[in-house]
Amino acid sequence: MSLSSLAPVIVVADDGVVAAPSNPAGRARRRTFTPTQKLKYLSEYEAACETGQGNAYLRGEGLYSSLMTEWRRLRDAGVLDGRDPGEPLGRPSREQAEIARLKRELAKAQQKLATTEMALDIMGKAHALLEQISESADTGKPHGTR
Repeated sequence: MSLSSLAPVIVVADDGVVAAPSNPAGRARRRTFTPTQKLKYLSEYEAACETGQGNAYLRGEGLYSSLMTEWRRLRDAGVLDGRDPGEPLGRPSREQAEIARLKRELAKAQQKLATTEMALDIMGKAHALLEQISESADTGKPHGTR
């Protein structure tokens, strides 16, 4: 192997300065959010999702979709409402979890009802159109007369 076939070597100078860790203990601290912040992030995320930018929003804020899922569950259970900034959240009570479950069921039922109403409206319009076509065909001259 010749020397000309070797890749060039890049030399980087070391200034000897070591950057101090951002946390004096040397470990990364876990971020904490107040209930108000959680509601704010959640509403901004849902608004971004409507425009198809939900993942970009999460990347920009350094958040995970699992947090949004958890915070949405807490919000729907009513745990985030009316809390002071430093107050611990804990798990939702049995009643709050039942309320959240019922809210989800209600939302699904309302969506199904809206879909059914739309389908019935379309079927009614199609029926009216077919009746109109049938009536116009009946008033015309018969094709088989001699």
